[in-house]
Amino acid sequence: MPLLEALGQKVFVVSETPHHANLVKLSGNFLIAAAIEALGEAIAFTEKAGIEKDRYLGIITTALFDLPIYKNYGDIIAAKRFEPARFAARLGQKDLRLVLAAGETLDVSLPLTNLLHSRFLNLAAIGSGELDWSAIGGLAAQDAGRKKHDHSRKE
Repeated sequence: MPLLEALGQKVFVVSETPHHANLVKLSGNFLIAAAIEALGEAIAFTEKAGIEKDRYLGIITTALFDLPIYKNYGDIIAAKRFEPARFAARLGQKDLRLVLAAGETLDVSLPLTNLLHSRFLNLAAIGSGELDWSAIGGLAAQDAGRKKHDHSRKE
């Protein structure tokens, strides 16, 4: 335990069942992916209406979600700065696949996880699996007809 505490930010004991820690980690990644998707959709929605995205993010990350995750990923999505990847989209896809498998084992319906997994599959299909996983947030702009950035990898 002292070694883990020295290496990590904080150590939590989830339960006496070791795989519960994996489920907590996977559920955390699911929540981050959900926030990324929500940010991408909100940015695409407001930008298409003519609201400047940096102004929008300044309001949202001050008034509603004064959290590093929203500020950091919001800035990345707005700037379409998906390289270099801090966490590759293919890893997000893998984690969500594991969440879906665990949900099936536990008989838990996870419709939002299915949607997010589909978004990651979309990135993989266009050759963007090595981009940062925040690139799923950029897909909403494409869906809204804002095709200013091509997510596909340039070879």
